[in-house]
Amino acid sequence: MTSAQVDTENVPEEGYERGLGSRQVQMIAIGGAIGVGLFMGAGANIAKAGPSIILMYALAGVVIFFIMRALGELLLYRPVSGSFAEYAREFLGPFFGFVTGWTYWLMWVVTGMAELTAAAIYIHFWFPEIPQWVSALVFLVVLFGVNLISVKIFGEVEFWFSMIKVTAIIGMIVIGLGVLTLGFSDAGDTATVSNLWSHDGFFPNGIGSSLMTLQGVMFAYLAVELVGVTAGESENPEKTLPKAINTLPWRIIVFYVGALLVILSVVKWTEFSEGESPFVHAFGEIGIPLAAGIVNFVVLTAALSSCNSGMYSTGRMLRDLASNSEAPQAFGKLNARKTPAVGIAVSVALMGIGVVLNYVVPEKAFLYVTSVATAAGIWTWMMILVSHIRYRAAVDAGRLRASSFPAPGGALFSWVALLFLIGVTFMIAYDKDARICLYVAAGWAVALGIGWAILKSRNPQIAERRDPEFENVG
Repeated sequence: MTSAQVDTENVPEEGYERGLGSRQVQMIAIGGAIGVGLFMGAGANIAKAGPSIILMYALAGVVIFFIMRALGELLLYRPVSGSFAEYAREFLGPFFGFVTGWTYWLMWVVTGMAELTAAAIYIHFWFPEIPQWVSALVFLVVLFGVNLISVKIFGEVEFWFSMIKVTAIIGMIVIGLGVLTLGFSDAGDTATVSNLWSHDGFFPNGIGSSLMTLQGVMFAYLAVELVGVTAGESENPEKTLPKAINTLPWRIIVFYVGALLVILSVVKWTEFSEGESPFVHAFGEIGIPLAAGIVNFVVLTAALSSCNSGMYSTGRMLRDLASNSEAPQAFGKLNARKTPAVGIAVSVALMGIGVVLNYVVPEKAFLYVTSVATAAGIWTWMMILVSHIRYRAAVDAGRLRASSFPAPGGALFSWVALLFLIGVTFMIAYDKDARICLYVAAGWAVALGIGWAILKSRNPQIAERRDPEFENVG
């Protein structure tokens, strides 16, 4: 076997249907990089950082690429559906696999709560007479059915969700460039590239304010790692996964940096505000008919896409935990269509509770929920990086075979990305609105600690298990 091949002996037969083709994996990867964090969250970030938000998205995008290349190297070493939790379990020990699996599950359940409520609000834009809970319940049931039927149906739905988002952003860029070069529309007289520096400079509120937006920027990139969860159900992981990961820089350049460059050139940054989609505002300034309705549809799609991905991820992560005796064994069962129905159903039920809770919480609830999701996402990314660092140490020492998709820079870039994420965590602690997620994280850590102690008391061997091939590492 050459290093350019996937070692199929190390890839367990998980029972899933490998029903995700290259076309679907590519679009899932693209869709994972475009969400409500861009369509809605960018407005608040622009208001805080001005044009320098473009640099913040680019900087975070570089770090995300380092993370995804580290994950890619691990995926081609051993492509499994448990992904991050499985690698944390192998390279750091069972406890870290337990924590990572449950934390990633929490991230998607919490995100699903927020996205369902957001989707119901977007429907309210067209049909104000429909109660919010009715729309949320309909979306919950439909997406639950999509995830329950088969992975092929999930992949197809996610493909078209992603296609809508991609088409909207490319359309926005093309129209914006037309306004800048040809000067048509209501915004033609004031649209100019100099808007990027003419209104109190590129850093109008100082570099410190710009850096403080990184926590919100990182939320926009949550779900980019979803391609790792698809590894166990990809038809050709050794071909589809590297291609999906290697196109990430172009997606970031076009969909984040490119879109924001055009928007902030067409409309000066001082006109954007928190709670407003910069895309809606920009389309409105240009004077496109039905602009608000068009963008509202796209944002609705982004919310449903995120919730759809969340249901998919939670079921797979619970099954991985169950297969390692870290969750009830019922979560490990597949239905006749080879989907983890019980795990998905429990996760969906909890997402439904979130819809009810959002009736009574204040407007800050969405910020709090997204902050919790960001903290959980940062933990997941950290575990990917630390696992990669440990894996490279084992490869260099000759204890493990090399992956066919090595990350550029080796462990060095993983260290750089890890330090960056630690810095973002300190920024979250400094922000009075966002730091609530750290209190939640502390409570979650206590709950996980208690859960782990109970598991060990019932099954002492669980804390001693390690992959036989890696038992001598560090």
